[in-house]
Amino acid sequence: MLNKFYVEEHIKNALKEDIGFEDITTENLACDNDYLKGALNTRSDGILCGCEVFRTVYELLSDNIKIKFYFKDGDEIKKGDKIADIEGSAKDLLIGERTALNYIQRMSGIATETRKYQDAIKPYSAKIVDTRKTTPNFRAFEKYAVKTGGGALHRFNLSDCAMIKDNHIKLAGSITNAVTKLRQNISHAHKIEVECDTLEQVKEAVKVKADIIMLDNMSVDAMKQAVHIINHTAVVEASGNVNLSTVNEIASTGVDIISSSAIVAKAPTLDLALDL
Repeated sequence: MLNKFYVEEHIKNALKEDIGFEDITTENLACDNDYLKGALNTRSDGILCGCEVFRTVYELLSDNIKIKFYFKDGDEIKKGDKIADIEGSAKDLLIGERTALNYIQRMSGIATETRKYQDAIKPYSAKIVDTRKTTPNFRAFEKYAVKTGGGALHRFNLSDCAMIKDNHIKLAGSITNAVTKLRQNISHAHKIEVECDTLEQVKEAVKVKADIIMLDNMSVDAMKQAVHIINHTAVVEASGNVNLSTVNEIASTGVDIISSSAIVAKAPTLDLALDL
């Protein structure tokens, strides 16, 4: 999912942002032949994500950094675990430290939060999925982290799927008008999703044969009724008011997917440290 050319280009820009013209602290303290050894350790329990991204930061800085990982993406890690050994040029290790940690901490935090949500809806068949509420220019990494944490992916961008929301319905005049016009203009390969606030809208979306029907901020009882109305004629998505205290009850309604911005937008970074 994270193509090497994309990751490298992204990291190059991140390094340019962080280093500027030079690291004036490290460059004026470390000599070219200074050598350091250390370890990447975790101070928190969680799900690890971003190992190869972490490694790529150092590959772009130096050919002489050695990293040995003891865990892989998706592994459960415990406070105090040594994630990897690292050694090499002191200058390069110090210059890349913050950027490398920023990637792996953020990605591991999202993977960890996603796993909490997915575990919370057992034994139901619903899947936790992300949304487009992501960090600008970091979406690919965040979506990879969601997948690593056991979640599933919603559309990547606006060109993946036609999603008719409340403002689109106002623009078109009705759900029927919106779906009909889209079908006349988009590719046969694209699905159409309709956001519904009421059961009447659900009935209209079913009648016009929407591919996916989103139940937006509905009560649990309303969602159960909507699932019955849809009766497997479309994929059913629940959205709105999704958190760890509500997600299990939402899953119990029989919806297919539960979308939540919280697994990305509200995920804390995982506390990892590079101890040299």
